[in-house]
Formats: sequence, C-alpha cells, structure tokens
Amino acid sequence: MDVTTDSELARAYDRARPRLVRVAYAVLGSHAEAEDVVADMWPRLLAAHGGEPVRNVEAWAVTAVSRHALDVLRSARHRRETYVGVWLPEPLLADAATAPDPADRVAFRETVSYAVLVVLETLTPAERTAWVLHDVFGTDFNEVAVVVGRSPAAVRQLAARARKHIAARVPRTEVDTGRHRAAVEAFTAASRSGDVRALLAVLDPDVTLTSDGGGVVTAARRPVEGADRVARFLAGVAEKQPAGTTLVPVLVNGEPGLTVLDARGATVAVVSLTIADGRVVRVDMVLNPRKLPAGRDE
Repeated sequence: MDVTTDSELARAYDRARPRLVRVAYAVLGSHAEAEDVVADMWPRLLAAHGGEPVRNVEAWAVTAVSRHALDVLRSARHRRETYVGVWLPEPLLADAATAPDPADRVAFRETVSYAVLVVLETLTPAERTAWVLHDVFGTDFNEVAVVVGRSPAAVRQLAARARKHIAARVPRTEVDTGRHRAAVEAFTAASRSGDVRALLAVLDPDVTLTSDGGGVVTAARRPVEGADRVARFLAGVAEKQPAGTTLVPVLVNGEPGLTVLDARGATVAVVSLTIADGRVVRVDMVLNPRKLPAGRDE
C-alpha cells in the first residue's frame, strides 16, 4: 500500500515500531538505547519521504534503524570496556504466570535469550549485527550488506563466524519445561534460604555467576566460577538481604528467571538463569538501577 500523507506515514511507522525496537535491542543489548535509536529514525523517515516517497516503510526503517544501532554500538564499545565491573545487557521482563498473547508470539520468537545476549557482547559490532539481522530477523544477506557496509559474501562470513562462536559459548539449554521449572524452583528456594548444600545440588559444577552493579551498587567485579564459590556467594547475598525482600518468578528475555523485590515492592535486581540437564550453568544478576524497569523511566 502506498503511503502518501504524513499521518499515514506515522501510522505505518507506529505499526513497525515494536519490531524496530526488537531489532535495535538485539544489536545493542540496551532497551533504552534501542528506544532512542527508533525515535531518532522518525524525523529521518519524514525527510526521506519528502524527497522520494518511501514505498515500504518497515523495510526502509529496519535498514535505517539497524545502521544507526550499529553506529551506536561501535561508539559504545569503549564505554563498555571501561565500565565498572561486568557489563550485562538490560533484561526484558514478562510475567512468568501469564502465557503470551497470540499477538505477542512473533515478539517471543524474535527475543534473543539472555545467555545469547551476553555472548553477543564478545563479538565485533559487524558480526553481531550480521547475525542478528540474518539469523534472528531473517533479513536477506544483500540487505544486511547495505547495513554493515560489506559485500553479501563478507556478511555471510560474518554471520557464520558469529553463529559458530555462539554455538561454542552458549550452553544447550534445558528443553524439558518440567525439569526447567523444577530447577528454577529449587534454585529460588535455596537462594532464599542461603542453603549452601541445596545450592550445590542445583548448580552445575562449572557454573558461572556474573553481577552488574555499574559502580552504583555493590556487585562482584569479576565473574564467580565454580559451584562451591557461586553457592557461597549466593548464601552471602541471602544473609545480607533486608527484611521483606522477596524473589518473584518472571520471564527474562522469554526464559525463566527471577526478580528481587524490596519491602516496598521495588525491583532491586533481575536474575537470569541458564539451565542445562536440570542444573543451573549460568547466573547473571543485573543490579545496576539504571538497567532495571523503574530506572529506565527516570
């Protein structure tokens, strides 16, 4: 359908906006930055449409948003390298007790798991963008080439390198829903009580824990490795929790995780769990208030 007026252009852009934000978020790992990138593209779309009418608004916008997100990612690399402690992506949360609405199923399919987002941070910006656009969003390599500024053959290689890297670094997660739920419940109970022995029973021997406080709140500056160290770290965290702290099951990037709420019900942490063979193999704790739901709105 041809878009002729600015109001029609705005409606077309609004329809495309959720997918554009998902694209930018997957490239950047920051929902706040993704929202900014998509907002920045609206005046550029107006300007482009004023010269030569944009026939396919979503296709134009996906390319433009991806290019801008890639530029932002390149400029953010230095900031992330000098970040205080471990830099973790912003989590996307949903109610664990609510099944996704049919209208949201596409969004769930296009949600990059938290464990994958963490590994994407180890790729080059070009590799990350090529993999996200092609493997997650099904963008043709010719279109990806326009975004990345390489030939189609080159971006095919970028995506292949990224795919191999992700396959090697991301654990094959639990596919049995019942076992997954049981592992999350066991982890939650053990973490709530600070029971080291119970934690050791649910943690993989080679488990890794990362925590991101951003220099704003206390967090481990380096990853904690191994079941014994992770169990004792979590037990120490439990011991220091103020009265009234609760753990609530949520979906973190479409997979089971936890939010930590203080006595007032405010989110003070989000915990992403990666589970394989019925055991927790990764624990990623986002503590930086700026990356938590309320902090993004401030």
